[in-house]
Amino acid sequence: MLEESNVKDIKEAKLAVQKAWSAIKAEGLSVLGSELHYQAMIYHCLRVEGGIPSKQLGMNVKMWIDNPVSSLFQALDKRKHKDFQGGFEPIPDIVIFNPSINGDWRRRNNEKTLLNMLIAIEVKASEREKNRLQPSEIILDIQKLAAHREEVVARGSDVFPLMLVIDSAPIKEERMTTDALEKSHALALKLGVGLLYVSPEHEIFSI
Repeated sequence: MLEESNVKDIKEAKLAVQKAWSAIKAEGLSVLGSELHYQAMIYHCLRVEGGIPSKQLGMNVKMWIDNPVSSLFQALDKRKHKDFQGGFEPIPDIVIFNPSINGDWRRRNNEKTLLNMLIAIEVKASEREKNRLQPSEIILDIQKLAAHREEVVARGSDVFPLMLVIDSAPIKEERMTTDALEKSHALALKLGVGLLYVSPEHEIFSI
């Protein structure tokens, strides 16, 4: 287990992810389960191998954003009933926070959580019987991550958005196609979103 120390900025948060990546790959490919299970495994690896303190690492963090500025979050807001419009609530699967969050990422603390993220992570996993992760799913998550960063930057802070895919299905036909993966990677690069991908046959580490 790596000794814990505060992760002070995005550069250090990326380094912590890099330290945990070997364990994330090994553990992610060792079992077959749901996305929630993989999220928990990734959290564990970031704590144990990445050395990220518990007070800086959240899961399924709800953060309401009033009057979004990104075109995607504005469009998603308009899809809701008019009585519930006026904002959007992204819920990143895993968040590495600035130390100043001090372990409090409750929903009521939404403004502070939004402005004190270092890395926001969305997780996808191959858990569908006789089906595979579709590029449209990954692409939408990449777009949401980019929009989330746009909201943060517009409010005077910054965050690194990261897409993490555990494509552990033992049957090749249930894993992403090469074309889908290439399209997803190209969009991530274009939008400044990191992409980590692992399957029994392939790996991408792009942060």
